[in-house]
Formats: sequence, C-alpha cells, structure tokens
Amino acid sequence: MPDKTTIDTYDARAEDYAAMLSKGAPDRQLLEFMDSVAPGGAVLDLGAGPGRAAGVMAARGFVVEAWDMSAEMLRLAARQPGVTTRLAGFDDLDTVAAYDGIWANFSLLHARREEFARHLSAVRRALRPGGAFHIGMKLGAGSGRDKIGRFYTYYDQADLTDRLGRAGFKIATVALGEDAGLSGEISPWITVLSHA
Repeated sequence: MPDKTTIDTYDARAEDYAAMLSKGAPDRQLLEFMDSVAPGGAVLDLGAGPGRAAGVMAARGFVVEAWDMSAEMLRLAARQPGVTTRLAGFDDLDTVAAYDGIWANFSLLHARREEFARHLSAVRRALRPGGAFHIGMKLGAGSGRDKIGRFYTYYDQADLTDRLGRAGFKIATVALGEDAGLSGEISPWITVLSHA
C-alpha cells in the first residue's frame, strides 16, 4: 500500500525534484538500459517522478508509459513529448508480457519489505522474454523515514541481488555510488540491470 506521507512530500516538492534531476546529461545507467531494450520497444517508467528519464527514452524512439502515485510529479512528466502518463503504483502492475523494458529508478525503495517480492514478481510477469529491468535502491539495513518524511526500505547488495534472482531475473550489471538526494542527505546507492 502506498505511503501517503511519501506521496504528499513528492507532491509538495515536485518542482524542486525536477530541478535537481535536470542537471547534466543522462547517466550511464539510463544509457545502458536503453541499449538493452529493442529499438522502438515498449518501456514502463515505474515511479517516474517528473519524467526526465521517460522523456529521454521517448526521444530515443521508445514507446514510454510513465507511472507515479504523485499527481504533481505526473503533471510535470506529462510535459515530456511522447510520454503517456498514468496515476498508478506498484500494485497496479498486473499485465503479462507487455513491456520490453521496465525502469524502476529509486522508486521501489518506497515499498515495504513484505511487499517487495510481490512487486518483483509483477515486474517479471509484465516483461516480455528477455526484457530489461533496471532497479535503483538506497543501500543499508532496515527501514525508516528521511528528514523530509519519505519512507524507505533499505537492502544490501547481496540481499537485493538474491531477491532478484529468486524472482527470475538474470543480472547483467551492478553499479554502486553515493549522492545527495532531495533531502540533502548523502546516501549510498546501488543500481542493477537484469533481464527476464
């Protein structure tokens, strides 16, 4: 179930978040993901935020759906040419073999631990055979809120990759780093590119 406080925070800070993401060229992980999806393929940006990545993917020729639970984030994402938006969350993903790629960049970290396996299974079912799945998460242990109220569940690398494997994904690449996010706190992160 979506966390209302987290959604309210994103609604209130949508413009700030969009400004933070607008700096610089698309990151290596997005370029790598696009290279792993069939040209012109169908892509779901699951937890799209203001739609920056969705816009880059649409400009590259993919058929892009951007989903988010924040109406304000979707309002911004709808400005991206070629992007279809939907007010929807992880529990709304009930399609089978509908997408060539799913991009979940720092969105599934807002799901509660007991819901995570169910969401990964839904992503796996929604992908076509060989489809690409990118996930970005913050590294750590336990769960809690950041200083602006957003709820997070943290995983370490071994746990995350094990959960992906058990959900039926074949891992292609892993990247690690750390950055300051919307709250200003510097956090370590992990991204994983895998295939159904």
